[in-house]
Amino acid sequence: MKSTLGSTVEAARLAALEVLLHNARGPVQGLPRTAGWGYPEPYTRDLMVAALGILVSGNEDLIASLRRVLLALARHQTQRGHIPGLVHAPSDRGASDTTPLFLIGLALFRQVTGEANFLAEAAQKALTWMEYQSPDDLTLVAQQPTSDWRDEQWVLGYGLYVNTLAYTALRLHRRHDQAQALRRLINQRTIRDTRRRPWRHEGLSVRAKPYYALWAYKVYQSERFDLLGNCLAILSGIASPWRAKRIVAWVEAQCQSLRAQGELMSELPPCLFPYIRPTDSDWHPRYATYNLPGHYHNGGIWPFVCAFYVAALVATRQFSLAERKLHALTELVCPARNHTVAYGFNEWLRAQDGSPQGQDWQSWSAAMYLYAVSAVEQKSTPFFSEVRHSSLRS
Repeated sequence: MKSTLGSTVEAARLAALEVLLHNARGPVQGLPRTAGWGYPEPYTRDLMVAALGILVSGNEDLIASLRRVLLALARHQTQRGHIPGLVHAPSDRGASDTTPLFLIGLALFRQVTGEANFLAEAAQKALTWMEYQSPDDLTLVAQQPTSDWRDEQWVLGYGLYVNTLAYTALRLHRRHDQAQALRRLINQRTIRDTRRRPWRHEGLSVRAKPYYALWAYKVYQSERFDLLGNCLAILSGIASPWRAKRIVAWVEAQCQSLRAQGELMSELPPCLFPYIRPTDSDWHPRYATYNLPGHYHNGGIWPFVCAFYVAALVATRQFSLAERKLHALTELVCPARNHTVAYGFNEWLRAQDGSPQGQDWQSWSAAMYLYAVSAVEQKSTPFFSEVRHSSLRS
């Protein structure tokens, strides 16, 4: 369907489809590539995130490629229900986000195709696996450092991002009581007291700030801002409508400050801020090589995450701002690092100068662009609207 947002957006939309169709079959068992040239392997989390854009595109070839991925993941699921990090490699285990992402991708595939019982056994096993990821059996999911999409970022204990995924998966699979219990815990405050009282459970809500903490566990936490986790909290309805608007206002104000300091060139936000610096207590020596301030997971600009931000703006009914940010995203997906193409759909860009630093023709960058276009055009958030409304009704 042709975009109604102008020729620039329409050209980028067609380019995004071209990327996804190019990547739909790769050299590994005919499964999709994660990126056009740099990542021939089928990474589970990338392809499950890309499911959002694939399904709103309505492209039959892309939906067929998603079916192949889901079938392969179910075939390679562990005995206890864990989903591997690489679609074709059952031994690639340990990721905290692949199993809830599988549950989300599967539920959305069922909605679009009408196949309500597709991979029912795999879904049940994955839901059971997720129950066992809560150390105290109270629905909050815990994780090990570098086990989610940020393979160079320390997130430990109860991470915001993985719990927003778990919550969304529970809603989509009609586990509403569990979802509501998880939402309630996420919205409790983090614990700052040096003594942790046994009757008070830590949450992810930050005192005197509108957003949610990056992670928390007992009396420890990080109050750095996780863009993807907070966007998912808005989209899924974990954040109330009032709180969601406050989060957006805070993000816009903070990004304006970063731009004034020369720490951000884009109109779109970085994935994490404030950036972690060598003098900070949460700095790790390895960051000096792989995760410098404003780079990669330490504040890099990720087009797929920015697409979630555009969708979150639509969810808060800030339609003019969402359209403006979509046009900024359209500019962001143009630069390429290693190839002569009109649209690079690069993996990530350096915050300070906007230079592309990752792999070109990244599947989730292209797919989430399609999702953002659809959200702005429809003034709605496909799939997430139902989840959010379920949250408000509970």
